[in-house]
Amino acid sequence: MALYKYEALDAEGKKKKGTLEANNQEQANNSLRAEGLTVTSLAEAGMLDKEITLGGNKKPSARDMSVFCRQFVGILSAGVTVIKALDMLYEQMEQPTLKKALYNVRNSVQKGESLAVAMADEPDAFPSILCNMIAAGEASGNLEVCFERMAVQFEKNARLKALVKKAMIYPIAIIIVAIAVVVIMMVVVVPKFSVMFEGMGQELPLATRIVVAISNFMMNRWYVLIAVVVALIVAWKAFSSSDFGIHFLANFALKGPLIGNLTVKSACANLARTLSTLMASGLSMVEALEITGKTMSNILIRESLDEAIEEVTHGIPLSTPLMDAGLFPTMICQMVKIGEETGNLESMLDRVADYYEEEVENATQALTAAMEPMIIVILAVLVGGIVAAVYSPILSMYGTVEEA
Repeated sequence: MALYKYEALDAEGKKKKGTLEANNQEQANNSLRAEGLTVTSLAEAGMLDKEITLGGNKKPSARDMSVFCRQFVGILSAGVTVIKALDMLYEQMEQPTLKKALYNVRNSVQKGESLAVAMADEPDAFPSILCNMIAAGEASGNLEVCFERMAVQFEKNARLKALVKKAMIYPIAIIIVAIAVVVIMMVVVVPKFSVMFEGMGQELPLATRIVVAISNFMMNRWYVLIAVVVALIVAWKAFSSSDFGIHFLANFALKGPLIGNLTVKSACANLARTLSTLMASGLSMVEALEITGKTMSNILIRESLDEAIEEVTHGIPLSTPLMDAGLFPTMICQMVKIGEETGNLESMLDRVADYYEEEVENATQALTAAMEPMIIVILAVLVGGIVAAVYSPILSMYGTVEEA
């Protein structure tokens, strides 16, 4: 399909311009006319007219989706029709994938499709949880409420992801700096001292010999090092994509030192918030669990929710399979049980979500505080060890000269 740019007049005589995809110019013209537009200019877009995106069409972020939902609520609250709202959102949208999806959704809705079905046809832009919420909103006549709830959901998800990223950025940055410093010392600094060591005519300490050998290897056999790194990356990808590897890493993420606490609390916050949002829209417990399970990134939690669906289908309270799974903290299981007994599960899940979102923030701060000194110590040992190995022969030589 080709990309065409157009200029046209709508039914009110207002100028509109933009781009659309079509197999040929005639099809593009017919599509515009079907929208009630009078085409004044239509031509195939050149390279400068096409949207350039780094890394291809990226999926909208949680923040993008939150803004989209907020804007939709605001427009619908003003009494604007859904088609007009989609048209307005398309014109002001900057995110490429979402902009393209809105164009297709508008055309589908104009042809008689429901908003939920039209959105479901654009999975790269609209997640399944949003499509199901919109379907429930259309059925109940509470479309604005559903968009409002999803805006809150996406905002909470964006905040959780930002907290987890914040915890990971610092240690990763320090590790990269440490590797860079070690490589520079081995490739630039140590070789200069190696020449000096050769003229000293004395046996070097073991630590110095090891550092010099590693430096020589990196200088003369760098291709072997690159091959080893590539092999390790390939092996890691193969392991992490295998069934055993996926389950092993998922188990480590939940129970491993430092990161386990953060992973569990983040999963609990996401589980409680998503389940509450879906049930509040009118979905049954089973439907809500099915959609919630798809949003969980950890396969062990997804599998535990699949098992919970089977038990809930047979009339067993949700709190029972959550407790039996052995993956969730006692608190969330007890809170769910209280919510089931009091008939106030949605409100209880909201409270659980608020609690664990605060806990995620605390866990993030604790993780950062624990890793900062650890990484600094490791960096100091690496760099300090290399410096000590390089300077020890020199200091030993000066000591011999002074004694003489």
